[in-house]
Amino acid sequence: MPAEPVAAAAARRVVPPLVLVAVLAAAWQLVAASNPYLLPRPSATLAQLADHPGTYLDTARATVVEAALGLLVGGAVAVALAVATVQSRLVEGAVMPLAVALNVTPVVAVGPALVVALGFGIGPKVILTGLIVFFTVFATTRAGLRSVDPELLDVLRVLHATRTDLLVRVQLPAAVPAMLTGLRVALPLSVVGAVVAEFVAPGSSGGLGTLITTARAYSNLSVVYAAIVCLAVLGIAVTAAVSAVERTVRRRRGVADR
Repeated sequence: MPAEPVAAAAARRVVPPLVLVAVLAAAWQLVAASNPYLLPRPSATLAQLADHPGTYLDTARATVVEAALGLLVGGAVAVALAVATVQSRLVEGAVMPLAVALNVTPVVAVGPALVVALGFGIGPKVILTGLIVFFTVFATTRAGLRSVDPELLDVLRVLHATRTDLLVRVQLPAAVPAMLTGLRVALPLSVVGAVVAEFVAPGSSGGLGTLITTARAYSNLSVVYAAIVCLAVLGIAVTAAVSAVERTVRRRRGVADR
């Protein structure tokens, strides 16, 4: 059977979402026409974006910086602790209960306390974002590190491989696909975390969450929905970027792409 043309395969992936977006936009227009005080029309939202592109680019940039720093801090701590828990049963026993407790704790409740402790700068937002992405990166990295066949590790130990050798040459490379999967979830989650942090820990940074809070106070719905559209586009972009990287890595490693 001949391979499916690239154009047809691309159309199959792109056309259904576009059709769904068009249907949702039409429904949005109908509802907004009869409820103008509850929902702005799509045209008003797009006009807001077109008339003030600089405002939305600046606020999106602030949110991206918070998300990136939070992901960097939270991800680095998560990977380090995942490695430590796999290497040491003592560390595992100490860290796992705290990690699970953090995962089930409403992190947004920590926001006001962080503002009191650290002020209204970017610090509380970065910490909150890091806390939100921490468990996803931690859990996927641990799963990847533990996916190595124990018999293979035993054989390498017999050949006098050290713990560092096993970690660097076997476990970490084996964990790359799982870590990329975790990153695919954590990256858009970091954007969500940054916006939530702007809601619960308001301050000097003018991110999209701050813009939404300010516009909501003045009942400026077109600004609120324009900021939401920016967040949706941002989330789609980072997810697509990470998925592309993940597919590339999997192809190079010879792992079948789903």
